[in-house]
Amino acid sequence: MLLFAADENFNNNIVRGLLRRRPELDIVRVQDSGLYSADDPAVLEWASKEDRILLTHDVSTITKHAYERVQNGLPMPGVFEVNYATPIGIIIEDILTIAECSLDGEWEGQVRYLPL
Repeated sequence: MLLFAADENFNNNIVRGLLRRRPELDIVRVQDSGLYSADDPAVLEWASKEDRILLTHDVSTITKHAYERVQNGLPMPGVFEVNYATPIGIIIEDILTIAECSLDGEWEGQVRYLPL
């Protein structure tokens, strides 16, 4: 099963909606892991150590740091950048589809954008 991490700026309504629909989904909010106000490289390092795909709205900086990890040969389980303007229900459906249909390691080294 895929593991997810919701970045500090990620919409908590999406997290709650995901857990309502699929209570067994393994998703951790970054701020609940002790990384409150951590910079992007630290968040990506933690997500990598935990083998968690990062969910974020931060399209301005996280992409650069994620690809730097890949270029440096460091593990990066994946990042999904979520558009704020997309209705929450669509994002929840996309993330659940990804969780249910993806293989372990399928998103390694990739940055993808939601909605699908």
